[in-house]
Amino acid sequence: MEILASILTAVVAIEHIYIMWMEMFAWETVGKKTFGSSLPAELFTPTKSLAANQGLYNGFLAAGLIWSFFISDPIWMYNIRLFFLGCVAVAATYGGITSSKSIAIKQGLPAYLALAAVLAAKYLIN
Repeated sequence: MEILASILTAVVAIEHIYIMWMEMFAWETVGKKTFGSSLPAELFTPTKSLAANQGLYNGFLAAGLIWSFFISDPIWMYNIRLFFLGCVAVAATYGGITSSKSIAIKQGLPAYLALAAVLAAKYLIN
């Protein structure tokens, strides 16, 4: 279960690295292709700095998850991983409620699964 928890955590981290890259560096190209149906094309240039700021936050989430792989103390690793996965899950739930239901699936589902695997590895296996 610990291997599954680590794999799912890595998937969430990689997803947020991609989101960070898109929002910070490719907002007017890849971002437009991704969000073009929900945001008018003429708004991508004026919202570039807003998207970059949002991307930075996604980068912090990814950094926290990646950090959890380098913590040797199992209690701290568990707490840090749980904290950052919880942040992603809350953000995805909020985004799914307030913005688009697909956010809860695309960003939330991997985080929910990773959270469940991390908790199961701690409480069901040990």
